[in-house]
Amino acid sequence: MKIDKRERILRVILNYPEGSLSTYRIAKEAECSRSWTIDFLHKLEKMKLVKKISNISESNRRMEGTCVIDVIGIFNYWIKISHPSYIREYHVKTPIQCLEKTSRKYALTTYQAETLTQNYLFPSRIDLYVLEADVEKWHKLFTKNGLTGKGNVKIIIEDEHVFYKSKQKKGFNVVSIPQLIVDLLKEGGVAEEAAIMLMRKKYNEIIS
Repeated sequence: MKIDKRERILRVILNYPEGSLSTYRIAKEAECSRSWTIDFLHKLEKMKLVKKISNISESNRRMEGTCVIDVIGIFNYWIKISHPSYIREYHVKTPIQCLEKTSRKYALTTYQAETLTQNYLFPSRIDLYVLEADVEKWHKLFTKNGLTGKGNVKIIIEDEHVFYKSKQKKGFNVVSIPQLIVDLLKEGGVAEEAAIMLMRKKYNEIIS
């Protein structure tokens, strides 16, 4: 599975947009080298998407953080650099019940995730990230309960970092807000409207 270090770093800093993480901590959270992280953050700074700020750490030491200053710009950049994901589709009679019964790692995104998070969209399709190692197990589960081919369920195989800061909502695992926003933006239409609403809630202080 292809790993894009840029997407990892964007995911981290959009989860901590206020700049509370040091460069070392961003690199650690993104599982990237410190030197590569420094170079990429410098590129984002030159693009006027982020800026360096001084903070006082928990140990009462002065540290340099990176805060987001152009939320829409950084999400547009994320969409621009993102690569196509490996996808399999199914039509399943009771997909929610399948998720309730499974112990495998997953994280919902787009429509169902937005409904659980914000409740603006009708959950017309269930999209979920899964581990590459579990693809055949998911295939067996969904074909046992439905049919393969374009339908109401889509499994997406991505870099495992996509699960970063995922949370449980009403008993289901959901991607982080930044990941949900970028996935909704890619969908377009009413999903884009939902993404903008989430963006305004999550990044209200920056946008205003």
